[in-house]
Amino acid sequence: MSLTQGAPLLDGAASAAPARDRPRAADDEEGPRLPSAPRRAGKKPSRRMFLVILPFLLLVLVFSYLPLAGWATAFFDYRPALGLSGSEFVGLQWFRMLVSSPTQLQQIGQVMANTLAMSFLGIATSLLPVFFAMLLNEIRAPWFKNAVQTLTTLPNFISWVLVYMIAFSLFSTSGLVNSVLNDWGLITTPIKFLDTGEHVWLTMLLWSLWKGLGWGAIMYLAAITSIDPALYESARIDGAGRFQLMRYITFPQLMPTYVVLLVLSIANMLNNGMEQYYVFQNAFNKEHIQVLDLYVYNIGITGNSLSMATALGMLKSVISVVLLVTANAIAKRARGTSII
Repeated sequence: MSLTQGAPLLDGAASAAPARDRPRAADDEEGPRLPSAPRRAGKKPSRRMFLVILPFLLLVLVFSYLPLAGWATAFFDYRPALGLSGSEFVGLQWFRMLVSSPTQLQQIGQVMANTLAMSFLGIATSLLPVFFAMLLNEIRAPWFKNAVQTLTTLPNFISWVLVYMIAFSLFSTSGLVNSVLNDWGLITTPIKFLDTGEHVWLTMLLWSLWKGLGWGAIMYLAAITSIDPALYESARIDGAGRFQLMRYITFPQLMPTYVVLLVLSIANMLNNGMEQYYVFQNAFNKEHIQVLDLYVYNIGITGNSLSMATALGMLKSVISVVLLVTANAIAKRARGTSII
């Protein structure tokens, strides 16, 4: 009777006994097994992600690195009809020509002044898209916010040829602005807005801002969405207003993104494009509007000196790499943010 009644007690005691006192099964005696399946599963996503970016890597290789083989043109007296193999090898002749002629040096100096002036003006106004994104983010009416963002982004998709057509229709000597000013009796002779070299740097900056302000603010709007909402809630509890939120939370949180884009802008100081300046150039403003990219184009295509144009392009690329490394080092030392 006692054995029968004690059986449940024995079972309960066995179940309540610590795991270390229980007899270990054969599997437990072998020790814990290492999970091998997750390791294989971790490699497969990595391979898949590599296959996803592989087409883009190939595009970078084809369009960014393979064309560097054309730098060999700078060491030949290249003739398109003869090809590179039939052209005469001249070594560093074109590089020496860039610095041997005083006239050439003076022209390159003016071109570099135009290029750096345009780039510095662009860098000086690089905070405008940040402020525009912050103000746009404060608009509470969704329909009005979407309308403003759409209207300011659309000019980015308009080609510079169409932009010049708009400028010519408005600001030429027979354009709308001169016609209105003449009808109102404010002027007697048309104002030459486009056919002059005065203030051409400023006018190019204004057209560039009109075209790219909305597009440049998109990245900052995306960065604003990643800011922790708890920061705004805590600041509101402490009594912060909208402008205080923008000043002490939104603006500092956007600075890492701005620093990265600023470093890229400094690295591209000599690569400010040629489309805008090509369509706006004329005989009156050519001296002050000709930037380095446009100068290379004029030498290579208009002047039919592809070898010298290639030599200039090589020097521009080398200087751009030096600017990138320098700006990255300064940004890393100043704010601890870098891209390389």
